[in-house]
Amino acid sequence: MKELQDIIYKVPILEVRGNLAIEVRDFFSDSREVVSGSLFVAIRGTQVNGHDFIADAIANGADAVICETFPPVLQQNVVYLLVRDSALSWAHIAANCYDNPADSLKIVGVTGTNGKTTVATLLYKLFNALGFSSGLVSTVAVAIGKRKLPATHTTPDAKELQGFFRNMVNEGCTHCFMEVSSHALVQQRTASIPFVGALFTNITHDHLDYHGSFSEYIKAKKILFDQLPETAFALINLDDRNAEVMLQNTLASRKTCSTKKPADFRGKIIENSMDGLLMETGGQQVWFRLVGEFNASNLLMVFAAAVLCGIDPASALLELSRMEGVAGRFQMVKAPDRSITAIVDYAHTPDALKNVLVTIRKVSGESGKLITVVGCGGNRDKTKRPEMGKIAAELSDQVILTSDNPRNEDPGEIINEMIAGVPVSLRRRVVIVTDRREAIAVACRLAGKSDIVLVAGKGHETYQEIRGIRQPFDDREILLETFKTLNT
Repeated sequence: MKELQDIIYKVPILEVRGNLAIEVRDFFSDSREVVSGSLFVAIRGTQVNGHDFIADAIANGADAVICETFPPVLQQNVVYLLVRDSALSWAHIAANCYDNPADSLKIVGVTGTNGKTTVATLLYKLFNALGFSSGLVSTVAVAIGKRKLPATHTTPDAKELQGFFRNMVNEGCTHCFMEVSSHALVQQRTASIPFVGALFTNITHDHLDYHGSFSEYIKAKKILFDQLPETAFALINLDDRNAEVMLQNTLASRKTCSTKKPADFRGKIIENSMDGLLMETGGQQVWFRLVGEFNASNLLMVFAAAVLCGIDPASALLELSRMEGVAGRFQMVKAPDRSITAIVDYAHTPDALKNVLVTIRKVSGESGKLITVVGCGGNRDKTKRPEMGKIAAELSDQVILTSDNPRNEDPGEIINEMIAGVPVSLRRRVVIVTDRREAIAVACRLAGKSDIVLVAGKGHETYQEIRGIRQPFDDREILLETFKTLNT
């Protein structure tokens, strides 16, 4: 238990009604979770306003309430604190309640539309390989040293996040590499984190259902850089046309990387194949096991961030050259007789899908067909669906439109919105198979020797969400099962 006056450190309080010298057992933003002797923070969410549940929280035992507007009637024996921003207050309270563990870690945040998971995960692997005990917070997994935990969000809620940091510190971690989503930045989940560095990979069409416009999406990403202290570094990928916007107001040391332009960290692709890529950087030519120009950018950013964190450049390149890719990111799954090569990739945005299709074309040659299985998630940005259909049809020999995670939408309607973007002249390339398992099987049956099957959209995910229910589904496992049936 902590005193209320201790856990509101750094919280800008506008007004207090009651005695701050009370002990608080726990803190919650969901009134249903409140227990006796706890603090309730009323946060205005996109779907629910926590201020509507202050009375419920008090009925469940809350002794203190933080809110942006006082309720009409103030209960006796309850402390009320008025703040301008409850979400920001929540972030500071979470840090205080866990004794500010982030102060004992060197935390590097990675933001951007594509590449976040690969960059953060490779940094985590690199630092562990170099003898540092590190933490990871990513879309794929949360890691505390070598211990892995399942991930629920790209960037968890502030309370959960601070709990992870506390465990990292307790278990001897010195560094943490984390993905920072645009949602998390707008919702102040990372507001209390003293980042030592921030990385920007790229920004393309995504999450417009939440942000409303591309300009607002850019502003959301920029928050990470605007909040950096002078002692931090801000590293951007100059190959993205919006990258320099991130640096406009930052106090941090500004650094750049590029595979195409003069930059602080320059990479030159010499060879690019299905086996990997040869790149010149840091004064050396290095062979990497990852494939594609987009991975060249990812590797260059990892190398640059490592050097900015004090790692010897030669040591960083040596370890990176030994590393495999990240699960569900351009992950190859071959048939036992090697007659068919399938690639599973998380590409769920137009730009990511285009990158992976262009990469396959470049590194595989023109000997075989490219068959793409792709869908779009339900209850997410609808404006990208026609573009996804168009890109798939233009850059593939055959396209099978199917379900992704339809969630609470009709899968058929999602597919129809994708087809709307396919030029009439290319619709002969498109087949509709709504069931994703059957779609993968059809793609494999259509594939001949030297053909490549791309299964896009879900990547590392091991579930499919239909009508609010998550069912076990792993594209990689489905491919292996399908290959077995083709050989019987």
